[in-house]
Amino acid sequence: MKRPQATALAAIAGLSISFAQAAELGAVDEPIKLAVNEWTGQQITTRIAGHMLEQAGYKVQYVTAGYQNMWQAMSDGDLDAAVEVWASNVPQGYHQLHDAGKLEDLGALGLDAREGFVYPAYMEETCPGLPDWQALAECAASFATVETLPEGRLLDYPGEWGTPGADRIKALGLPFRAIPAGSEGALVAEFRAATAQNAPLLAVFWQPHWAIGAFDLRFAALPEGTEECYSDPAAGPNPDVTGDCDFIPTRVFKAAWPGMKEKWPAAHEILSNLTLSVEQQQPLMGAVDVDGRQTPEVVAEWLAANESAWRPIVDAAVE
Repeated sequence: MKRPQATALAAIAGLSISFAQAAELGAVDEPIKLAVNEWTGQQITTRIAGHMLEQAGYKVQYVTAGYQNMWQAMSDGDLDAAVEVWASNVPQGYHQLHDAGKLEDLGALGLDAREGFVYPAYMEETCPGLPDWQALAECAASFATVETLPEGRLLDYPGEWGTPGADRIKALGLPFRAIPAGSEGALVAEFRAATAQNAPLLAVFWQPHWAIGAFDLRFAALPEGTEECYSDPAAGPNPDVTGDCDFIPTRVFKAAWPGMKEKWPAAHEILSNLTLSVEQQQPLMGAVDVDGRQTPEVVAEWLAANESAWRPIVDAAVE
């Protein structure tokens, strides 16, 4: 992957938007509270959305919120929107509130996302059966550390994001121990340290993310993730459990407090029409996480250079 540079940030192109009739602004004297979660991509998407709302005439408040526990606050109107929601690891509470009409799905964000077990390419020399997941059982000792011996070590998502790694190794019967990372930054720090020394590494991770290319990470080929695998024990390799498979290809979408449409009609339209692709977001993530720049600065520079891409979404909502 080419190292991202601030001067080469990609423009949003090819947006396919069907604009509705211009909407009323609504309560412009009250701030729209956007949830800011733990990972860089979400923070970039949120800043882009916030700027678009500000350009429409709204006040915006960025609120740091835990991804797993923010949904009740949103349903109560204490948060107004989250603009990058990964369906693969939203809690059951989200689904319950959505089904009860207390949360609104604002449509897909447009990211072609993937999650799974990743390892640096050099681990295929140590464990030549990779990427086949069954090789992990045979090579578990090659992934072991002092804290996990004799089991292999799986670096899981931060505890705040759930336990997808621990759940899968248990369901698949893999002799690994899942160790939760402290944060997205801690995950990346482990990738950097491991690849600098060709040290063993297996982790739960996702794309879009600049680290996939930067550290030559490859996805293990777990059994195909399907709805049946998560509902019928007979669908996966372990006949006694469900969830013995890969992540189901995840949908990334936007969610909001249902009162937004009435309180801030044009804002609701703007967020509903907001889209972003992997190719558009990933260089921005690299500018923050690789080049060490601040998220607001990177986003502001990109917005200034690409006004023709996002301005029509705002104008269509308010004019």
